[in-house]
Amino acid sequence: MNEELVAKELPLCRSRRGRLRGTLAMIFVCALGPGVWAQNLYKSVAPDGKIVYSDRPPVEGRVEKTMKFENLPASALPASTASYVEQLQRLRDGGAAAKPPMTGVVLFSATWCGYCTRAKTYLAAKAISFREIDIDTKDGMASFAQAGGAGGGVPFLLAGGQSLRGFSASAYDAFFASRK
Repeated sequence: MNEELVAKELPLCRSRRGRLRGTLAMIFVCALGPGVWAQNLYKSVAPDGKIVYSDRPPVEGRVEKTMKFENLPASALPASTASYVEQLQRLRDGGAAAKPPMTGVVLFSATWCGYCTRAKTYLAAKAISFREIDIDTKDGMASFAQAGGAGGGVPFLLAGGQSLRGFSASAYDAFFASRK
């Protein structure tokens, strides 16, 4: 009788075990930290039928799903600032004269933002010259809106026509490596 019970529960256990492995794989990938957030994650099916999660496309097998993580850790804008920036963005989109594009490395930040402090420390440590724009000032908010920062948090980095929102050291490493 016990053997029948075990035989009936075995497929259920295997199914739970498979889901548990998939869940643990996702937790592991997420636990790798901020370095993962600027990359793609590939869910693929290996030739033997196993589900594989990786940061590289599979050599063999087929990609089932590609997940792109773009949102690095960032500080959300206060509601009043976000509202004002969105108003400025709408005005700009409505035909207001646009300022010339910003050149060099520009970092939009706020004094209350811990991720901004980390971004500034990173740039200073790497001897990357940058211009900082405080979004808590009227001119800073206007520049932030004009640069396309509306709808997101800070820090917001612009360089060479590319942008990066949020901060992680590995994402900044990749961002500046791609510019060389």
